[in-house]
Amino acid sequence: MNKTTSIVLADDHSLVRDGIKALLEEEKDLLVIGEVSNGKEAIAMVNEKQPDLLIIDIRMPEMNGIEAVEILKNQGTDTKCIILSMHDSEEYILKSVNAGASGYLLKDTGKTEFLKAIHTVRDGGKYFSGDISNVLVNNLLNKSAAPLPSATTNKSEEKPFDLTSKELQILELVLSGLTNKQISEKLNKSKRTIETHRFNLMRKMDVKNLIDLSKKAQLHNLV
Repeated sequence: MNKTTSIVLADDHSLVRDGIKALLEEEKDLLVIGEVSNGKEAIAMVNEKQPDLLIIDIRMPEMNGIEAVEILKNQGTDTKCIILSMHDSEEYILKSVNAGASGYLLKDTGKTEFLKAIHTVRDGGKYFSGDISNVLVNNLLNKSAAPLPSATTNKSEEKPFDLTSKELQILELVLSGLTNKQISEKLNKSKRTIETHRFNLMRKMDVKNLIDLSKKAQLHNLV
């Protein structure tokens, strides 16, 4: 009989946790033993219960998922970590790997791939979905003397509004007049992914419409 894999879920949205838990509970060898809503709680829960796996979101209050993973790895925990996020930006992916994550999956990942990732990481491997693997391969091929982004970034080095490279790319395409559907086709991404990036960049820049977005982008030399 397969050993039961204990799992802690960390996400600040209870509906997301409920959905993941329901999916995992269909598997006889997986058991959710704890749920938390931020990075600090995740660290405390892992230290208390020593689960086999921590499945953690990036953007959460108090402490984000990448910082939590880095702290846990520095503590020498045996718990393996999988980042589950709606962000597919290069910065997030590389920071997660550097922090010590054994896997990185997007939230629109299908059930089959999600379970495959859990079993792969549980058994000591690493798992990154297709697009994310391409980012890692390209980074290795183009690696220069410059260090990879760390989980903790100097505030003075951050881009305006803390926009990721992907969000800056979406910004340029949006301001060129392309629709979400056209951008998704151009970048070979799902329309849902483009909508998420667009929502995030408008939230970060604190604008409500395209006109304000254009004005603020020009004001801060983003285009």
